[in-house]
Amino acid sequence: MTGRLAGLGRLLRLAWRRDRIIVPASVLGLVLLSVGSAQATLALFPDAASAQAGLADIVRNPAVVAMYGPISAADADALAVFKTIMMGAVLTAILGLVIVRRHTRTEEEEGRLELVGAGAVGRWAPLAAALVVAVTAVVLASLLSTLGLAALGMDPTGSVAFGVSWATAGLAQVGVTALAVQLASTTRGAGGLAFGFLGVTYLMRAAADSVDGGVVHALGWLSPLGWAGRVEPYGQDRLWILGLGLVVLVAGVAAGFAVLERRDLGAGVLPTRLGPARGGSLLSSPLGLVSRLATGTVVGWLVGLVTGGVVLGSLLSAVGDLASNTEMKRFLEALGGSAGTLEDIYLASETKFVAVAVAAAGIALVLRLAAAERLGIGESVLATPTSRTRWYAAHVAVAVAATTLFMLVIGLTVGVVGPLASASAPALGAVLGAFLATLPAIWLLVGVAALLVGARPRFAPLAWALLLVGFVLGELGPTMDLPGWLVDVSPFAHLSQLPGGDFAALAAVVMTLVAAALTAAGGMAYGRRDVA
Repeated sequence: MTGRLAGLGRLLRLAWRRDRIIVPASVLGLVLLSVGSAQATLALFPDAASAQAGLADIVRNPAVVAMYGPISAADADALAVFKTIMMGAVLTAILGLVIVRRHTRTEEEEGRLELVGAGAVGRWAPLAAALVVAVTAVVLASLLSTLGLAALGMDPTGSVAFGVSWATAGLAQVGVTALAVQLASTTRGAGGLAFGFLGVTYLMRAAADSVDGGVVHALGWLSPLGWAGRVEPYGQDRLWILGLGLVVLVAGVAAGFAVLERRDLGAGVLPTRLGPARGGSLLSSPLGLVSRLATGTVVGWLVGLVTGGVVLGSLLSAVGDLASNTEMKRFLEALGGSAGTLEDIYLASETKFVAVAVAAAGIALVLRLAAAERLGIGESVLATPTSRTRWYAAHVAVAVAATTLFMLVIGLTVGVVGPLASASAPALGAVLGAFLATLPAIWLLVGVAALLVGARPRFAPLAWALLLVGFVLGELGPTMDLPGWLVDVSPFAHLSQLPGGDFAALAAVVMTLVAAALTAAGGMAYGRRDVA
């Protein structure tokens, strides 16, 4: 192949080699999410009558629909994928986003793309290779989920529509990211644009799905995540909506290649804001520098968690309406245990999902140590009297402090909003304790990431795969009848059933000690190995 795509085949092989673990693990996790959740739900609602009884209160509640998307139909198949349509669409979109950014803007920022471009490689080849890998990952996750759902005996057309809903959101996000990595001049900037677009489209979809008819409802047709919900698997089965995702993909890719032709290597279209000529006193220590570099990420997470906390707290008004619904009570108990009131059980299930998301934020903050090495920031810092121990400890400390802050903020938000929405909601102290009780599991995963970065930074991305495995085993394992010893591998399986149950003090202490041991081992390994 010659011209602008010269060297595409070799870059594809390189990209697959680098992602040979991350992509298959992510795809497998998404498939287990869709199929495992559907299997567990079908076991609770085996026929149409029980499904309709379980769905009756949900369909009437706009807050529930705003969070999880519209209900496709009042039958068992639709209920089986109720939560995973939108959740999986978001995760599939993130998968495509991360792959494109990883193989384009990150490679360019770290200087590797300049070395590759010095060979017989066309101008378009790196972006084209990233797009092929991203599209393949999105299609595989959607296709395998379709096959898995059909294998459970679910309606074949509805199963295809389910895959279409995920593919629509994922392919559209790949197109948007293809343009974002050309507009921004840094990896963080590209991520800000792409994740910002995803967040806005989610909010637009939530607002549109919470009302019937009118201008606000029509906003859902402007959001790729809105399209994913309006495919309505096992209901209307609007397969043609996939065309909208393909249109965004093609438009974004075309615009990305057009911008790529006109910009300089290493630069972006959007101007980079210059910082002050002299740094403040905060930047005089490793902890201050790492904290300053993480400020944008932390603020973005705080905004998202406050928004999510308001939604979770508001939904408590709907949970009380389900108290007389035996089917939905069994469904919630399968996810959050049986301790306490129905509101307690609901919060116990949602708290675990929040913990997984916050653990992802903590892992990302720790992995910045490896990124700093590749960019040369670490070398510059370590050329000063700063020790490796302080530099390593600064990244871990920021991750631990940030995750603690995140759980504190969302706990306070839900604890304040919940009683305002429902008189039977748990008190502020109980809600706050429930969210903070998840921290040992989060710190354990942060410790795993710290060990990988400290010992073998090339294997650091494995922390994402371990998080995904922990999520699937801990959240879905009990409902999938997996062996107890296998479920216990996940730290999320040892969380307390709060706010209604008792605090699992022993498990919390053990996980905290293991996290500290992993972090210490990572620090020792970092002190001995060569720093790139």
